[in-house]
Amino acid sequence: MTSMTGYAYEERSTETAVVSVEIKSVNSRFLDLTINLPPYLNQLESYYRARISEKVCRGKVDVFVRIKELESDAEISADTNAAKAYLDAIKKIAVETGYSSDIPLSLIISQPGVLNSNRNYDVSLYKSLIEPVFDCCLDLFLKDRAREGENLKKDLLKKLDDLCRCASFFKEWQPKMERLFREQITAKFKELLGEHTDENRIMTETAALLVKYTINEEIVRLHSHLDAMKAEIENNPAPGKRLDFICQEMNREINTIGSKNQFAEVGAMVITAKDSLENIREQSKNVE
Repeated sequence: MTSMTGYAYEERSTETAVVSVEIKSVNSRFLDLTINLPPYLNQLESYYRARISEKVCRGKVDVFVRIKELESDAEISADTNAAKAYLDAIKKIAVETGYSSDIPLSLIISQPGVLNSNRNYDVSLYKSLIEPVFDCCLDLFLKDRAREGENLKKDLLKKLDDLCRCASFFKEWQPKMERLFREQITAKFKELLGEHTDENRIMTETAALLVKYTINEEIVRLHSHLDAMKAEIENNPAPGKRLDFICQEMNREINTIGSKNQFAEVGAMVITAKDSLENIREQSKNVE
């Protein structure tokens, strides 16, 4: 089991650059992946997207690849004609507006096309610099999600045990219902008729109540869903979506048991079961 939340950062230096990779993720219904690369390396996005997608099924994942150059082989050229044209235009604006201050050189050289940088980026070279840093960061990221996933698994199993105890209570209570219904009906007949009660009538009324209020089918389905949930937690490496579906099915059975219930003891346990199930549902939203 893996958590959808995780974080990792790795940075390494070479003679020419400092390369850092950061990967972080939070909960999401599906895989929402964003790769942030320097603009001159955008063609590598599909490669790193595929690398992440091989290992991650769900979550909003952000990947940041940063490169700080220690040496630069860029060729800088100046377009003096463009600089003069900008200067003339700025002077004209200054005269027309009455601006008398000296025009700083920084204003001129900051204009588009005055200074030009020419550089050929060797994408394969940059990829070779990024690759070991990315591999290490991805490994740390997956381990962080797996570590948190183990904690989630322990917590889910604990909450599942609580819910299993509620289901066992319902199962143990079911046979008591016939006796309690019979006792209630017998008491009402004696109150109305004294000792001249009709045993067959009591049995008929008891059977009618059991047909209306029995929770046997709901108990059977609830136990089946509990077994399915435990199997998903124990065996499925990415059970998040399945757990959510099973929680919906269990909620339906517990609600039906609550609506049919005629006894305070069962009603109290229905509340406990709903609380346990809600805890499981909330925690399962963190699972991949």
